[in-house]
Amino acid sequence: MTHSLRALLRLRAAACGIAVLALAGCATSPSPTTPAAPAAPAAASTGPAVLWVGNSFFYYNNSLHGHFGRFVTAAGDRSRSTSVPISGSGLDWHDMASLLRPNGIGRYSFVGDNEIRFNPPGRQFDTVVMMDCSQCPVHPQLKQVFHDTVKAHAQTVRAHGAKPVLFMSWAYKDKPEMTQQLAAEYTAAGKANNAQVIPVGLAFARAIALKPDVELYVADKRHPSLAGTYLSAATAYAALFGKSPVGVSYTAGLAPDLARLLQTAAWDAVQAYKAAP
Repeated sequence: MTHSLRALLRLRAAACGIAVLALAGCATSPSPTTPAAPAAPAAASTGPAVLWVGNSFFYYNNSLHGHFGRFVTAAGDRSRSTSVPISGSGLDWHDMASLLRPNGIGRYSFVGDNEIRFNPPGRQFDTVVMMDCSQCPVHPQLKQVFHDTVKAHAQTVRAHGAKPVLFMSWAYKDKPEMTQQLAAEYTAAGKANNAQVIPVGLAFARAIALKPDVELYVADKRHPSLAGTYLSAATAYAALFGKSPVGVSYTAGLAPDLARLLQTAAWDAVQAYKAAP
């Protein structure tokens, strides 16, 4: 055996010992035609795998899906989330079929100490939460686009074996009349497409009614403050899990009394929306 061949074998052996995620070519790797089954994510069998499709409202405050996940964990439930927001976008900007392609987005997750865990192959999401731009559902030139896009995306989501869910956004701080306008359009789209609606906009209005000085917005009067993102996460939990968020220990660093008020507003909004005709 030549010196260069010995060196190559030593290098390959070392790679097999440390490159846990790249075993191809190692003596311990399976045949390419019979790959080892990837480890299932912690939440795969106990909670929804959620794809969040929206805009900057989702990624403010280090991402709504992150707060949702921590809220779910603190509540004793489990879920897996991936967020694909596009800044300033309308729902029609998103290519839903591409987002839901098998073994594409969501194929693996970062867990533990920044480790990668591969999720089961095939369909990666069973719930898709969709939000349009903040004005699109009520804008005279974009309202029909909203309804057409929801219909098309809901069909695509179902064709991929997942459940379509609409995220009802909130009014601008200085335009409270948007609350009912947005609620009407999201409700109509939900009923027309048999899609669940998460009534976050109504939860915003309810929280403000409970505490008029609560600050749910940043300076631009439309993007959410940390409290606004937390309220969104609590409302999403209440709607998707059908459980009360009141009393959950996760507060996102907010004062406990404020967190509880927002939890209460979220639960009351979801319950009232479900009871509405």
